[in-house]
Amino acid sequence: MSRTPFSLEQLRVAVADGEIDTVVLALTDMQGRLQGKRIHAPFFLDNVLENGSEGCNYLLAVDVDMNTVDGYAMSSWERGYGDFAMKPDLDTLRRTPWQPGSAMVLADLEWLDGSGPVVASPRQILRRQLDRLAAHGLTAYAGTELEFVLYRDSYEQAWSRGYRDLTPANQYNVDYSLLGTARVEPLLRRIRTEMAAAGLTPESAKGECNLGQHEIAFRYDEAVACADHHVVYKNGAKEIAAQEGMAITFMAKPNAREGNSCHIHFSLRDANGSSAMLGDGPAHLSVTGQRVLAGLLATMREFSLLFAPNINSYKRYQPGSFAPTALRWGTDNRTCALRLVGHGQGMRVENRVPGADVNPYLAIAALVAGAVYGIEHELELAEECTGNAYDDPAAERVPGTLRDALDLWQRSTVAPEAFGDEVVAHYANQAKVELSAFDAAVTDWELTRGFERL
Repeated sequence: MSRTPFSLEQLRVAVADGEIDTVVLALTDMQGRLQGKRIHAPFFLDNVLENGSEGCNYLLAVDVDMNTVDGYAMSSWERGYGDFAMKPDLDTLRRTPWQPGSAMVLADLEWLDGSGPVVASPRQILRRQLDRLAAHGLTAYAGTELEFVLYRDSYEQAWSRGYRDLTPANQYNVDYSLLGTARVEPLLRRIRTEMAAAGLTPESAKGECNLGQHEIAFRYDEAVACADHHVVYKNGAKEIAAQEGMAITFMAKPNAREGNSCHIHFSLRDANGSSAMLGDGPAHLSVTGQRVLAGLLATMREFSLLFAPNINSYKRYQPGSFAPTALRWGTDNRTCALRLVGHGQGMRVENRVPGADVNPYLAIAALVAGAVYGIEHELELAEECTGNAYDDPAAERVPGTLRDALDLWQRSTVAPEAFGDEVVAHYANQAKVELSAFDAAVTDWELTRGFERL
């Protein structure tokens, strides 16, 4: 599949003709957000194209509010908060139709002293795992299904109201409802068509269960391209909604109703481009496919920090919901954390654990690392779950809180082997920062229960 929706020569022509005047140079931060610079297009072609640009290394060492925080080895007051190099990856160059006159290119991060890539950057973490997989002659493909809740209030109105009493785009459950989704089809259509013009491949849009909840699905791709498309879409969808005076949230659990999921479809191909998962074993799995699923199950708890990175992520795991916590696998079984779907060469495993707040590079990297673990240790796959996995008392469970996930991540022997000590420490610190901020906060729940009655 092509990863070049807009070539360098096309950019040169568009700049010369006055169609493009701005190039957005973007990196993905720890939270899965796009950060970067808007660069005058001629300057990009004359200077940044060859030399890259610089960005403060605190971009991978801040909390969600962009506060500088302690505990990161790469960036601190003691180290002077220096820069790293943002090197454009021209395979990701694309037009951004929702921002007329603009193009976008994603950047890989390198240290200015020439010592190599920034190993804790999300894109580099995924590349490292794919290199490990390639040593086994395998390539990973993935697709992410992002759900969101759409409100008729603008982001500014939502902020002013403290994100309370907002008006969802639909007043009732519109799961698969064509009538209900027609109410917001102008926005959904604009997102689909403009993402297609940016080089993504939309498949469909459908309503979901929460009020105002929808999902736009895109075609699977090679793992890095999938994650790239994910962050471009997520950022672009928010920009398009803002232009329409509306607001989209990708929080895992924005209210007491159904949460926003990000199911990740994952498969492996061999050197011939054929499915490495398909075979004559249980559920038509090959030996490799069985070991991959076994590896995913064996590492899921220890890698939960990469699938569910925020305090709010764990609010989504509710009993009797479609956010499964039982670490079992089953064919087309939505009560299992791993659901085997597809037929023939399209066979794949759907990981139903992540929410829409996930960083796709880290989550897919965790899947690849789990697959490699299963292959290298020749793990045997447990028996398939054919009933309700929630009712299985022997099934291991997804950690219930970020604090539990952090503990598992830090005690893991698999994580440092797969990701390296630097990455383990970096993302452990991210979780500690979030936990400290949450522990210090006085919540609405506390005020309501305690203001008068305690």
